[in-house]
Amino acid sequence: MGYLLLAGAIAAEVGATTAMKYTEGFSRLGPSLLTVLGYVLSFALLAQTLKSVSVGTAYAIWAGVGTAAIVTIGMVFLGEALTPAKAAGIALIIVGVVVLNLGGAH
Repeated sequence: MGYLLLAGAIAAEVGATTAMKYTEGFSRLGPSLLTVLGYVLSFALLAQTLKSVSVGTAYAIWAGVGTAAIVTIGMVFLGEALTPAKAAGIALIIVGVVVLNLGGAH
């Protein structure tokens, strides 16, 4: 159940960060509300996740997968370029999350 909650936390954080792109400096009400609500939901779900998943592992997955998802959304939907540095960064995030799940965060 912890990892299901974590997936929800990641989805809420990715949605909130994507919505933030459209807030125009928090001057647009709709996207601003989605941003705030998404982050509140994300942190609430992350807090529930920590009841059953270690904080190091949960946070690494939450931050890493969220970052990789936002980079991907930026490239696919917002026209951002895939540079060698971005590709390497995503690869390092994936490797880091795998290593933590294999026991590095315990």
